Amino acid sequence: METLLQQLTRGKALVLIIIVGMGGSFQAGYHIAGLSPLSPFIQRFINNSWYERYEEPPHPQMVTMIWAIIVSIYAFGGVCGAGTVRLLSDMLGIKKALICNSIISIASGGIMLTSKVAKSYEMVIVSRMLSGYSAGLGLSIQTMYLGEISPKKIRGVVTITTTIFTSLGKLSGQFFGLSETLGCEELWNISLCVPVFFSMMQAIVLPFLPDAPRYLFIEKGDEKACRKALQSLWGQGDYKKEMDEMLAEQAAAEGAPPKSLLQLVKDRTVQWQLITMSLIYFCNSMSGMPAIGIFSYDIFLKAGIPQDKICYIILGLGLAETCCLIFSGFQIDHKGRRPLFIGGYGALAVICVLITVTLNLKDSTFWVPYMSSGLVILFIICFSGGPAGGTATLYSEIFIQSNRLAAFVLLGMQRWLFFAIVGLIFPFIMNTFNEYSFVMCSCMCLLGCLYTFFLLPETKGRTMLEISRDFNAITICRKSFGEKTCNEMQTKL
Repeated sequence: METLLQQLTRGKALVLIIIVGMGGSFQAGYHIAGLSPLSPFIQRFINNSWYERYEEPPHPQMVTMIWAIIVSIYAFGGVCGAGTVRLLSDMLGIKKALICNSIISIASGGIMLTSKVAKSYEMVIVSRMLSGYSAGLGLSIQTMYLGEISPKKIRGVVTITTTIFTSLGKLSGQFFGLSETLGCEELWNISLCVPVFFSMMQAIVLPFLPDAPRYLFIEKGDEKACRKALQSLWGQGDYKKEMDEMLAEQAAAEGAPPKSLLQLVKDRTVQWQLITMSLIYFCNSMSGMPAIGIFSYDIFLKAGIPQDKICYIILGLGLAETCCLIFSGFQIDHKGRRPLFIGGYGALAVICVLITVTLNLKDSTFWVPYMSSGLVILFIICFSGGPAGGTATLYSEIFIQSNRLAAFVLLGMQRWLFFAIVGLIFPFIMNTFNEYSFVMCSCMCLLGCLYTFFLLPETKGRTMLEISRDFNAITICRKSFGEKTCNEMQTKL
């Protein structure tokens, strides 16, 4: 029985996972976490650029507005990038689309690097827009690529690397934002260009790696190229079983060409998949992670941790998050997907209530702030080892080939819209409800727990066609939306 490492190193699979991850979700994570520590330097840069251009200082509200645009334009770029996944994938293929995405990221880094010399905050805005576009496009294509190259027995651990590299990107953004590295007045623009190195590496190496076997077989109809790609990725073998599974999916999808967004939304046979992923994205966004990000500094400060040391504690939390995701990756193909969601959301719901209690009692006795700090750490561990780990895997395996591109466009845009909307409204929620914001987060986690417990089918070790049938078989009030299509598929096969 081969170990996981042996399976990944028989061919080029491990190399491909690393290259695609560093050029994909790593970039998204880095730009999400890497901007915050540089905030005072960039705002001073805006102020100085304005003064040199107009010979008068800008109004404080103008600086705030420009800074808000720099922050929010990233999410807008992500929506645009996710929206063009199908266009570029159809036009170039998955692998070439990733190479094109690397070039966009490199261009973004070049603009950011020269913005300081040019004394142009507009260049920072353009760079952030392109970085967001690259992240939105790269994250969706990476998830799709990994889902298509991975055997079903280890599909969980392969696809969860999307989330692991996002976490590594956040950790790197926090590290390079420290004053001891690149987080200073003179080097902030270089700090935001660190991901360019990995984009260049992806653009150089990826042409020597194979395209996705499922794409070659089902979309292009090239059986020989598909077999060659499988052998290149996973070592020598005939891969008859894998090819037969692809053939069954191809037969089931005959007469059903790739759907448009409108066709996908109208198709009742994928309704449960879309509802499931939409609800999971929404619950993840409102689970309390934004609140933890806002409150963590104050919680650690109240616990007596020196102010200048808190940034290192938060960096340590980022490392703990990455370790939990890696551990989750080893468990997901053994325990399944459902336990990650049910157990994770359930634990988060309880922790959010306990955080609300401890924050309200923080002045009552000396040990309560320490308990709050412990709950914050426990929250991050449960989120990383639960819903965060299972989401990327579930996203990559619940759509058959004819629905895949349209679904990745729709859900990718939805994910970035949630990111933008939550970023805009959550500060107002926090200002209004303060510590009680966690009660709302607890309700969202409870909703996710109940939904996944009662309705989410287990996808571990099943083909995409089997998973699609399981979703079609979901019944509420004895009604199944996909019953007709299931019968049609069975007849055709």
